[in-house]
Amino acid sequence: MSSKYVEIMEEMKHRLASGALTAGSKLPSVRQLAAEFSCSKNTVIKAYEELEKEHVIYAVPKSGYFVVNEVQHAPSENDVIDFLSAGPDKKEMPYVDFQHCMNQAIEQYKEELFTYSDQQGLSSLRAQVAKYLQNLQVFTRPERIVVVSGSQQALHLLVSMPFPNGKSNILIEQPTYFGIIESIHLQQATAFGIELSMEGIDLDRLEYIFRNNDIKFFYMIPRFHNPLGHSYSNSEKKKIVELAETYDVYIVEDDFLGDLDPNAKADPLFSFDPSGRVIYLKSFSKIFLPGLRVATVVLPTLMIDPFLRYKFSADFTSSALSQGALEIYLKSGMFPSHLKKIKEVYQTKMHILQEACDLLLPAHIHFSKPTSGFYLTIRLPENVMAKQVVHKLNEEHILVDDASRMFLPEYKKDNLIRLSISQVNENQIKRGIERLAHCIDFFNRRKNHFPPNYKFLG
Repeated sequence: MSSKYVEIMEEMKHRLASGALTAGSKLPSVRQLAAEFSCSKNTVIKAYEELEKEHVIYAVPKSGYFVVNEVQHAPSENDVIDFLSAGPDKKEMPYVDFQHCMNQAIEQYKEELFTYSDQQGLSSLRAQVAKYLQNLQVFTRPERIVVVSGSQQALHLLVSMPFPNGKSNILIEQPTYFGIIESIHLQQATAFGIELSMEGIDLDRLEYIFRNNDIKFFYMIPRFHNPLGHSYSNSEKKKIVELAETYDVYIVEDDFLGDLDPNAKADPLFSFDPSGRVIYLKSFSKIFLPGLRVATVVLPTLMIDPFLRYKFSADFTSSALSQGALEIYLKSGMFPSHLKKIKEVYQTKMHILQEACDLLLPAHIHFSKPTSGFYLTIRLPENVMAKQVVHKLNEEHILVDDASRMFLPEYKKDNLIRLSISQVNENQIKRGIERLAHCIDFFNRRKNHFPPNYKFLG
């Protein structure tokens, strides 16, 4: 029976792959397959039970078996070199450990997870988050923490809601995370930009903007910036907080990759903030499981009630099941071992990427040099458009990102490429950079072949 039921399983998978069976299709009856394969009904039932365990099919009592979804054949990992995806490395996600936590959460909390829960977030999770944040030098009380459905939700709410300083304009680094730009545009808020490079920002310019432009809050990514990979020094962070206090400006600190910092002495802006001037945003998407849609925001006490009112209008409460499972995961002690592993993974990948850039890119090409994190940017020659490079590499199954969407219109640069190391395989990095170097050289030589006023359509 053992070989026959495997044969039946393979035949059903073949029919799925060929399109003979599609999502929702009813499979042949047990009686039909038993006759077709000249075997017992028990053999067919065994095959169907195994397919059900693999989540390929499902059973409906008294109706038969049906297809959950078509079988998808993923391309070989060597077919695509992915410098585009910005989620965590899929091979490093703790699926099995977290499955245990979800099962335990359901068993432990039952009714609490499947009814309306505390709008601010499960108190038990907020207590664990407060404890965990101490490792990042963020010392706060659970009462100041609000659980949100991903950091993007928090940013959207902060853009829309009034602040205690009564101001209305928003300052953002240039370039920056495109999600904040989208929220600003959709809500028709007024935004100012301040240029950021791997050398940092001009603090005199920052003071001028704070003093003269009615700034509600300054949105910053202080560690492993998206897209540059830049990290501020402690002295810069302290000075920025002092300026914010002087000119009554709030800071929204997006520390989404702070856990990856190899510098144990690097502190968040929040640690330099004695007055509640810094709003600290912590996402678990990049370092853990993005599908959980759980992030937390540490707010000044006087902003909690207004924030919750705006959040209520968006989704009332964030997923209680995700919150309960995350709370158990943090409490269990599994998280530190996971963080230790991924810190090594991403630091190694970033080192390999920088070595490849040093070795293979033309000498006149500048690129950022972060110590870890996900992102590194490459500044192309002025006569080479990022979108052309992206398109040509895409044809070769090499995926990179055009960073032009990460600028306000008046700051827009069309020659910046962002590379993410989070999901690319280590053994593909050098080959990908080699192809990128050839692509840059191709467009550079092609452009230089024509006179300066020649209009080239790439």
